[in-house]
Amino acid sequence: MERLDKRLASTGRWSRREVKELVRQGRVLVNGMPARRPEDKVGEEDQLLVDGQEVNCAPFVYVMMHKPAGLLSATEDRNQKTVVDLLPEELKRRGLFPVGRLDKDTTGLLLLTDDGALAHDLLSPKKHVDKVYLAKVEGRVDSTDVSALAQGMVLGDGLHCLPAGLEPLEDGSSCLVTLREGKYHQVKRMLAARGKPVLALKRLSMGLLRLDEKLQPGQWRYLEMDEVAKLREEGRNT
Repeated sequence: MERLDKRLASTGRWSRREVKELVRQGRVLVNGMPARRPEDKVGEEDQLLVDGQEVNCAPFVYVMMHKPAGLLSATEDRNQKTVVDLLPEELKRRGLFPVGRLDKDTTGLLLLTDDGALAHDLLSPKKHVDKVYLAKVEGRVDSTDVSALAQGMVLGDGLHCLPAGLEPLEDGSSCLVTLREGKYHQVKRMLAARGKPVLALKRLSMGLLRLDEKLQPGQWRYLEMDEVAKLREEGRNT
């Protein structure tokens, strides 16, 4: 059980002072009845409505974004815009953060959440959660590149990369790259080491979560309950 004002304020949409005023004005319903006091206790099973709209008071929030080029995968930056700047104020106040980083000019699937435990599971190399990228390169990808990534690479600066998947596509200059880790500029550095500089990079999936094709660059949506359940299961079992 939790105080009503604390529960509603946890969504980031209102302060506790604003919740108090909403209750006073009769705009908050608990299980269909007007709330009496902001300090009344409510449980997870209680339905909360504000101005007739149900309020999602889930302990964590999960957002899928189609990251556009030109934004940093960070929560804030003094000089440049970040992916969090695309979110509404109530989500910014909740403290959502990107799960893993995409380079500034890399596009595609980005998960944002305030669930630190799930984020850790999805990013840990020990969990073997695959991340799939579509890369456009200079030159043509061939079987020797496939073998090199499959064996695991040691880059010129000594960075050891785990074995990765590489699937050339029909045009020869595009390929799918599958990683189980996410080191700094890893896809670009591996392909550059093979003499195939990356011209464009887009993340398509993270584990079982695939980029929603309906989302245009810069758009986002909340994850469905089954998508969250699949991610949690994957994080536990892999």
